[in-house]
Amino acid sequence: MLDTSVLENISEQERAVRYDLAAFYRLLAHFRMTDVIDTHISARVPGEHGVFLINRYGVLFEHIRASDLIKVDYEGNVVQDVARGAVNKAGLNIHSAIHAAREDVGCVVHTHTSAGIAVSAQDEGLLPMSQHALKFYQRIGYHDYEGIALSPSERKRLVTDLGPHRAMILRNHGLLAVGRTVQEAFNQIYFLERACQAQVLAVRSGRKLRFPPPEVCELTARQSQAELDQNLDVLAWNALLELIDKQMPEYRS
Repeated sequence: MLDTSVLENISEQERAVRYDLAAFYRLLAHFRMTDVIDTHISARVPGEHGVFLINRYGVLFEHIRASDLIKVDYEGNVVQDVARGAVNKAGLNIHSAIHAAREDVGCVVHTHTSAGIAVSAQDEGLLPMSQHALKFYQRIGYHDYEGIALSPSERKRLVTDLGPHRAMILRNHGLLAVGRTVQEAFNQIYFLERACQAQVLAVRSGRKLRFPPPEVCELTARQSQAELDQNLDVLAWNALLELIDKQMPEYRS
């Protein structure tokens, strides 16, 4: 049984991140971006160097609560396990590598959606064919498949392939996105997923695809960045919180 009293004995900053991260899990379930108990989201703990929160392995995303989140360090050691559960080993490998290498990253999310996997297996990768895709124009990394991500040696290559970007396609595997905040990471994975869905539908049609000129692609990418700088991702996030606060308020427990 979970000890929800932990939420009374932590900093306000950690409690807020736990609430947001639990909400993120619930939202992935709401938008059907889950893979049973696999895939994962993590968030850095404010004011605590070298640790982050990640889900207790074995809980469906639609059931994740703030007290289900396990605090671990960059070496995969459990710092605080209120939930008394396991952590996905591949998830630890991926998330710890990125958090350790990218101090600007506050949240990491990895998904295995059908559309994401389909695009990851297409040689061209993400095509600049939609407004959603142009958000990532020349701003996305690619990482070749090396099997289930359990080897510590893969960590360096993951980080190198992500580079300075906020999104990456894991070839033959799925999608990954990061953000300075939970809200920004949600923004990135949501629009990357939507871009992949549109691409799958367009390619399936068999019709010739039309692409905007490079200068328009670059303009759109810069406009998308400006929207983040104006905190429009927070505006959307607050609207989404209203949705789950009414439908699934127990995520805060």
